[in-house]
Amino acid sequence: MSGPGVRRSTWAALRARRRALGRLAAWSAVEALPALLGGVLVARAVDRGFLAGEFGTGLAWLAGLAAAVLVGAAATGQVYRSLGAVVEPFRDELAARVVRGALHDATRAGGRADSATVARLTHQVEVVRDTFGGLLLVVRGFLFTAGAALLGLLALAPPLAGAVAAPLVVGLAVFGASLPAMVAHQRAQVTAGEQLGRSAASALAGHRDVVACGAQERVVSDVDQRVTAQADAERTLARMAALRSLSLGVGGWLPVVVLVLAAPWLVRQGLSAGAVLGALVYVTTGLQPALHAVVQGVGGGGLRYAVTLGRILRTSPPPGPDLPPPAAPPSRPAAVPAPPVPAGPAGPSPAAAVGDPPAVALRGLTFRYGPHARPVLADFTLTVAAGDHLAVVGPSGAGKSTLAALVAGLASPESGTVHLAGLPVNGTPPEALARLRVLVPQEAYVRTGSVGDNLRYLHADADDATVLAAVRTLGAGPLVARLGGLDAELDPAALSAGERQLVAAVRAYLAPAPLVILDEATCHLDPTLEATVEHAFARRGGTLVVIAHRISSATRAQRVLVFDGDRPLVGSHDDLLTRSMTYRELVGHWEDVTPPDRVPLGRP
Repeated sequence: MSGPGVRRSTWAALRARRRALGRLAAWSAVEALPALLGGVLVARAVDRGFLAGEFGTGLAWLAGLAAAVLVGAAATGQVYRSLGAVVEPFRDELAARVVRGALHDATRAGGRADSATVARLTHQVEVVRDTFGGLLLVVRGFLFTAGAALLGLLALAPPLAGAVAAPLVVGLAVFGASLPAMVAHQRAQVTAGEQLGRSAASALAGHRDVVACGAQERVVSDVDQRVTAQADAERTLARMAALRSLSLGVGGWLPVVVLVLAAPWLVRQGLSAGAVLGALVYVTTGLQPALHAVVQGVGGGGLRYAVTLGRILRTSPPPGPDLPPPAAPPSRPAAVPAPPVPAGPAGPSPAAAVGDPPAVALRGLTFRYGPHARPVLADFTLTVAAGDHLAVVGPSGAGKSTLAALVAGLASPESGTVHLAGLPVNGTPPEALARLRVLVPQEAYVRTGSVGDNLRYLHADADDATVLAAVRTLGAGPLVARLGGLDAELDPAALSAGERQLVAAVRAYLAPAPLVILDEATCHLDPTLEATVEHAFARRGGTLVVIAHRISSATRAQRVLVFDGDRPLVGSHDDLLTRSMTYRELVGHWEDVTPPDRVPLGRP
């Protein structure tokens, strides 16, 4: 029914609680007393009581059946108490295993905390607990109830027991043969649901990046494929329910048909009417409900138990001598070495050809969030020449990210115009904008798929050599090596915020668009890696606009735009230190030093 790990864990949990299982079996035997005696007592009540004209004798036999039912009902309460003694310790063991595995992964070399642990500790462990308890109930119920009913049939009339047992065995065989396929399809359904959730969550979280890249159709297609895969898995799982119905029909209802059709012949062979009625009681009140419960329980909860426990066992390996020692930090393969960190600011980009339109031209730009809000930008004009490297700085809320959205065409101004390479952003199709610029936001979009597919997202034709060269240039070699190379499958949820930013940076570096906008796109990287990324983009060619997260980004840029109150200023780093009090304060805050003075200087 499941993988060897699930079977081993289940049997280990049962063996460790043999005494509790013994009590459960003992009370189950008492609970099955009505199933054992029901048919015999009904046959006696009919043959020796009502058909013989002894009404009181018939009632006495039925009273015996009522007493057996009461005893069985009393035993049911003890069954649940004994069940808890088996299930709850198993649940505690799983919870401890998940916690130990999470701590091991978080504290080993190169490891990190796994947010999915919360889901395993809460939802998945509780699913295993509930389904494990349900499986124990239905399996032991079937064994004791069906066994009691067959024993009663043997006592009543051995030929009847054989006639009933044969279709029952066939029905169980059909169900047992279909179980491996049911487990596989259940696992596929769970996996498809998880992949759909990851794909949709990634698309929603990175919608700004997706729109900026003009990749809406690709992302919608990717999510649509996940939706189709989950729907196919659900339909296949639903079709498997037909096999459960077949096993129930053969094992549960065929014996009834056999007994009804054979009743006249059985009576002619000397079997009493009470015995035939008693046999029907055994089948309809004992065997049939027990078979239905075990088929539905194992086919439903049992599949969830196997898949969910298997996932916990895979993601939370037990600590101890059988666990491999903590892994050392991955060694860097020769194919993707990390580049040396540049020693100083990058030189200017190649000059644009004479007569080329500016990379960015903003004229009279006004933008506000709401008709009565204060303008974020008012009559704003800026020109960024092709090949320029501009850093944008300012206090929080000054409008830096708004400016990036306006340049990328993700927001429309209240008035004014935005041109990229001479083309107006307003009215230009997203696909055409994607060929002009690429925006890397703070929260980067990473999709489910291979590492190479993610890096080639904006340049699908890039060969491995080109991709690996970009990986080396941006210092992403150790990350790609740890993930397993370009062909390795990438789980977006397993990446840290900085790792997602690095993937998005390599993707943007490979993009053919001449204008790159980094909107605090390296804020989760350490300063050394951030410098490597920005130097790489500065040497890439084209135009670079950086919404700065650290003052080092401004010192590396050719020009700096500072939001200084209502009048943004543009100049070099050294120039703005003398011209802008706001810039001096920002530099002092970033470098944790006191600005040289707070006296405003005149502005030209």
